[in-house]
Amino acid sequence: MAVLLIAALAAHLGRAVANRIAGAGWAFPDRADLFTSLPGLLTGDAAAGLPATTAPLATADTVLTLIVVVELMVLTAVSVVLKVGLGRWGPGRMRGMASRSEAKQLLGRTRLRRNAPIIRPDLYPTRRRRG
Repeated sequence: MAVLLIAALAAHLGRAVANRIAGAGWAFPDRADLFTSLPGLLTGDAAAGLPATTAPLATADTVLTLIVVVELMVLTAVSVVLKVGLGRWGPGRMRGMASRSEAKQLLGRTRLRRNAPIIRPDLYPTRRRRG
């Protein structure tokens, strides 16, 4: 439901940007007309759900183009936020890893340096003696 609401608001934002570019100013529909004006808005009607105005409104092509652009930007933003949120709090997050300060507090600096090849073998390879 939240994604559908965001998509509807993005469509109205795209129309508002198109009308602003055309010189009609920022105009948004009332809350009651938010969803009822979507069919007209998605056909390119720049005045769907807006109060009557005498200012020049954007053309249908401009409205539809800017709706698509704004929807793609919102879709990208929602995807990034979802990815970051799931990586941080989702089921695939890494659990049980100590932070740098926690490891230092528990192991101490001397012990960390002495056991560095065991803790991070990718950074501190063991030295083998030549015989």
